[in-house]
Amino acid sequence: MAASEPSTTTNGANMIADEEKGLHRTQTGVTMSPELFEKLYLTPKVPHAGDYNKRFANPTALGFVGFVISTFTFSIVCMGWGGAQGFSPVVGIFFFVGPVLLVFAMVFEWIMGNFFPMMVMGLFSVFWLSFGMLQLPTLQLGAPYASAADPTGLASPEYNSVVALYLIVWGFALFTFFIFTCKINVVFASIFLLVSVAAWVLSGAYWKLSWGNYDAAGKLQKAGGALLFVVAALGWYMCFIIMAGEMRITLNLPVGDLSHLWPKTDVELAAAERREHRD
Repeated sequence: MAASEPSTTTNGANMIADEEKGLHRTQTGVTMSPELFEKLYLTPKVPHAGDYNKRFANPTALGFVGFVISTFTFSIVCMGWGGAQGFSPVVGIFFFVGPVLLVFAMVFEWIMGNFFPMMVMGLFSVFWLSFGMLQLPTLQLGAPYASAADPTGLASPEYNSVVALYLIVWGFALFTFFIFTCKINVVFASIFLLVSVAAWVLSGAYWKLSWGNYDAAGKLQKAGGALLFVVAALGWYMCFIIMAGEMRITLNLPVGDLSHLWPKTDVELAAAERREHRD
């Protein structure tokens, strides 16, 4: 106790001096459990070199907003609501709404040392950017496959097969991320599981286009859009929970916490390694 008295006295004197100047101090430090940390930041709680999670605002919700708005719009167009066809009128979701917010969130997740959300934000930002390139007719990406019957080349078997393979690869990448979301919560894991399946279903739509089976392609596109609509709804639910937590709104909405099923991660790597060797 004696060792702490000078510090306490100094702090008290500083507070009195500040009050005389009309200044007031507010304690902003927040202590949270690993479970709450993973709910707000969607990443296992691990030791960090700094206190960035206390100094900076939580960027995770910002990335979710970009992802959700883009995914909702994309899914609704895929399902053809109101007779919607084509993405040219909403091409902004591929280059601005999704990627801009996701890139900002990714940078600040990196600054704060939140590894997994950083990876997630980066993954989805490049997906929207790369897929958006396919929706720009001015790029004439199908020109190498053009023919007299198909001047744009966009209906050619070769072009649609390439896009189908592209979506298959994305499905495997997303499924890899799904495996790691099983450490966090059911909602986040469901998002990645469903978006993986949606990527494969949409890949099937492009395969059917390459074979000239337009009826089956349309049905698969609607099915993929429906899966992505559920993904967007889950994303908005997760975003709402994060925002409510940061705004100190007492809502006890379930997310299906999975972190308690795994060994705790709020320990130093060296300590975890020693424990593993002992076991």
